[in-house]
Amino acid sequence: MEQDPAAEVKPETPAEPAEAVGPSLTEQLWALWEDGGDFVISLGQTWRLYQVLIMLGLAVAAFVISRLLVPRVEAWLRTREGWSKRKLRFAIHLRNRIAMMTYIVLSWGTVSVMREVTWPSRSYLIALVATMVTAWLLVGLAAFVIENRPLRRIAMWGMWIYVTLYFLGITEETASVLDNLALEVGDFRVSLWTILRVAVILGILFALARMLSRGSAARIQDNEDISPSMKVLAVKFLQMGLYGAAFFIALKAVGVDLTGLAFLSGAIGLGLGFGLQKVVSNLVSGVIILLDKSIKPGDVISLGDTFGWIEQLGARYVSVVTRDGREYLIPNEDLITGQVVNWSHTNAFVRLDIFFGTAYHDDPHQVRKIAIEAAHSVDRVLSFRPPVCHIVGFGDSSVDYILRFWIDDPSGGLTNIRGNVYLALWDAFNENGISIPFPQREVRMLEDAGPKIDP
Repeated sequence: MEQDPAAEVKPETPAEPAEAVGPSLTEQLWALWEDGGDFVISLGQTWRLYQVLIMLGLAVAAFVISRLLVPRVEAWLRTREGWSKRKLRFAIHLRNRIAMMTYIVLSWGTVSVMREVTWPSRSYLIALVATMVTAWLLVGLAAFVIENRPLRRIAMWGMWIYVTLYFLGITEETASVLDNLALEVGDFRVSLWTILRVAVILGILFALARMLSRGSAARIQDNEDISPSMKVLAVKFLQMGLYGAAFFIALKAVGVDLTGLAFLSGAIGLGLGFGLQKVVSNLVSGVIILLDKSIKPGDVISLGDTFGWIEQLGARYVSVVTRDGREYLIPNEDLITGQVVNWSHTNAFVRLDIFFGTAYHDDPHQVRKIAIEAAHSVDRVLSFRPPVCHIVGFGDSSVDYILRFWIDDPSGGLTNIRGNVYLALWDAFNENGISIPFPQREVRMLEDAGPKIDP
């Protein structure tokens, strides 16, 4: 039977290779467990067991030596009165690690001796542990630059764990296990390894941003050509820029697509607008205050019953310190919407008024002259803006006067200067026979003149 020439047998296409699937999380954990078990079993070998015993002996010796050294170091530190606070903190940081430093010295000394008298492999474990302890010490010393205690502890423990895994040679296996611990929703996937990488990079970048911002802020504060309000504004913008750049650089470094944050940032902005209206209002008000220079650090202001000088301009509030030592944190929005008296806005000159009265038989010309001289005798009263005294009315019991005088240091207090001027008036009036009258009342008792009833 003839075959149709048009019919051709098509060769079978080879099947596509299946996508390679890595080991599961259980398999990875079991492999790590087996490796750890093999390592523990290997410690039973003769020379490895000797090395373990040597390391225990070195640890005990380091502990005993540190117990002898710590009291002497503490006694020596108590004599360092001229040291700065930061230098003393670093010295205490070293004192707390005397045992670790002693163990490092003893371990490396033992390794050097053993390598001279026996095979290097017989001191391998001691050298490995000494290397890890040395790395732990360096990490602890490097973490001193982080001033926040919880953040410093997190950074130290994280780096200690990393260097331990690195010298044990299981960083890749640990990273693979952490990468398998992931949350997957559709195309979205975030693993514990990614979170840890972001946290580490953010911590490093935030620490660098903090160091740069503090150094730059110190230079800005020392610049005499910049006004106090502009100094605060420049420092705030510098901090926002550095910390914002650190955040986005950290996300980009671990491969997060920043374009996908556009919708999220819009949602966050909308939530801030509705849920955090007061917070956003205070932040915007703080920027406005810094830009229009209405108040600045050192100004003396009064808002309602609060009178004091501005200690600090914050992003959300203004710190006002009163004469009695209380510190009020006033929201920036209240300074924008409320009526604020700035006693030193354009200059520090302040005029104060006090009222008093004298008897009608006293010569008003002499009273005015005596009052002006008494105000001149007070230290804080300005002489180039001389006091003045005027009659303001004739009262029921006295002739009423107003005494006006100027000061240029309102931060020194207003009540005390008024009290000093009143006291000077009292002394001057007593010396010159000027009397201060007080209201007098005459009471007459009338006899009962009611109708009499005949018996």
